[in-house]
Amino acid sequence: MRQNSITVVVPIVQGKVWELLLRLAEINKEIDRGTASEFEQLGVVHFARWLVIDHGKSYIDDPTKRHPKLVFVVDFDGNLAEFVAKFCSESSNTIDSVFCFCEGYPSAENRNPQNRTSYLQRNLVKDAAVYIGAPGRTVKQIKQERELRDAIRSFLDSKSWVGVSAKSIHQQVKSHVLADSRFDFLNKSTVSLPKINIPGLVLVGLILILLLPLIIVWLLIVHFFYEVKDKNFTMKRSGLDSAYMTELESYEDFKYQNQFSQLVDMKTGWVRLATIKAMFLLSRGLIKTVFVQGKLMGIPTIHFAKWVMFEDNSRVLFFSNFDGSWQQYLGDFIDNSGWGLTGIFSNTKVFPKTNFLLTGGAYDEEHFLAWSRNSQVVTQAWYAAYPDLSIKNVNNNTKIRSLLMQSLSERQAKKFLKLI
Repeated sequence: MRQNSITVVVPIVQGKVWELLLRLAEINKEIDRGTASEFEQLGVVHFARWLVIDHGKSYIDDPTKRHPKLVFVVDFDGNLAEFVAKFCSESSNTIDSVFCFCEGYPSAENRNPQNRTSYLQRNLVKDAAVYIGAPGRTVKQIKQERELRDAIRSFLDSKSWVGVSAKSIHQQVKSHVLADSRFDFLNKSTVSLPKINIPGLVLVGLILILLLPLIIVWLLIVHFFYEVKDKNFTMKRSGLDSAYMTELESYEDFKYQNQFSQLVDMKTGWVRLATIKAMFLLSRGLIKTVFVQGKLMGIPTIHFAKWVMFEDNSRVLFFSNFDGSWQQYLGDFIDNSGWGLTGIFSNTKVFPKTNFLLTGGAYDEEHFLAWSRNSQVVTQAWYAAYPDLSIKNVNNNTKIRSLLMQSLSERQAKKFLKLI
């Protein structure tokens, strides 16, 4: 089943921001306690978050110039329209308790699944690019495969296997698991991990080669007519608002997984807009053809990530759900895909100094990390369906399931056992 994503951006009723923030704090506590049952009961939500933008220090510029808004993001399984309808029908308590503070939300007497659905659909923002670390894996499948791996591990630990061949162990594990009714799903469907789309990759490469003269000219135009005039980000971590940094950090590192939300303004002019849209187009092409095996530009820690443009393409929101710490996450980005980050975010205001679109920028680690913190937005409530699993675990568990149901040679069986 295909995974999907929605982003909803709605203005908050004047004077209701603090009440909304209190409600989001309550939801976050419910999630931490494991009592956010509506998300769990839906059974298809991988990640969800709420955040308030353009309020206080949640925005890099003067917040008084913007109307505070609520942003709602969900990564889920299945069709978008069907999910929104199901969510509005089965999670009405959560929806009403949050969106009642937002402009245009149906009054109490007019709240029903149809009106809630219509409201969310009217305020949807289109994704610019979306990355998925485990394509095709549903929440149900991920949890089933975690349970399968744990059962195999327990069985292997329950006895001595000295002198037993790997092939025989594999066969005994398979027999043991298939005798357990919890794993009846193994006989109903087979799985395989996505493979790199070689024809698609070749097509992307050919297009880039054909466009190379235009790309070179474009990079020269961007550099000599725009980058040399740009106002660059020159602050260091020590110069940032320490109270706001503390607030951001207070929402991090409670689980193995973490979240990141970022808000930036676009630089003005059609050249910058065309450039970032071209970068998003390239990103979508590479995500569909190459980055399908749990690594984005060599980074093996991202579950879901996406960019959206809103307010007539004048602003960009970036969201990520990842494993490990914030520092490690951005460090991996710098080391493995600094050019990609720079190619996208150098089109936004007050970015570290960039040359020819793809160099400098994110490679200036000190200023880039400070910029990332300065443009980061507090995520007031964040839900993860399987917070104890890394994306490597998720993909590894699918490999275990796939190999379990195959007939393996001794060599292949040894590889299978190493995965557990």
